[in-house]
Amino acid sequence: MGLMQGVLALLFGGERNVVKNTVEVFRENAEAGSARAHEVQMEAMRAFGAEFVVPRQGAFDRFMDGLNRLPRPALALGTLGLFVSAMVAPLWFAERMQGIALVPEPLWWLLGVIVSFYFGARHQVKAQQFQREIVQSMAHVPQVMENVAALRKLRHDSVGAAATQGDATLTVAALRQGENAALDEWRAAA
Repeated sequence: MGLMQGVLALLFGGERNVVKNTVEVFRENAEAGSARAHEVQMEAMRAFGAEFVVPRQGAFDRFMDGLNRLPRPALALGTLGLFVSAMVAPLWFAERMQGIALVPEPLWWLLGVIVSFYFGARHQVKAQQFQREIVQSMAHVPQVMENVAALRKLRHDSVGAAATQGDATLTVAALRQGENAALDEWRAAA
């Protein structure tokens, strides 16, 4: 028994554990690693919290804090505004959308980079679909120009909106006096 006790004392005696110390050379002690990770995380949280301890009392600080909070609500309200404008003034909305179709591809990419940087990473599939749609829309530039011209002719306040364009039937119908009881009554009173 003395030999076994001597070997065990050599391996585990004297407030040390040779097996444990040898294994920890090749594999991290999970408990000690967890304690270190916890301490790193707590230190990062303390540093992050210390950033907000400084009272921001200046007008510039309040202005910048407010400015940093604007993009998300502005995009949401702007999108809702587009829906409302499409219902209230469809010709105005259609002209603007035709203009958006003419935005060059590099500008769309720049907008995509800015939005992705601010709101997070974009998925690769969505980026490829976006690129294909932009290329297709750029191919429609001549049609877009014709559409804008046609939309502008539809305005009720544009010059020549009531023109008959040389159509004899429309010209005769426009010049023919119709029955108008209010006008007849007014003429009789005068």
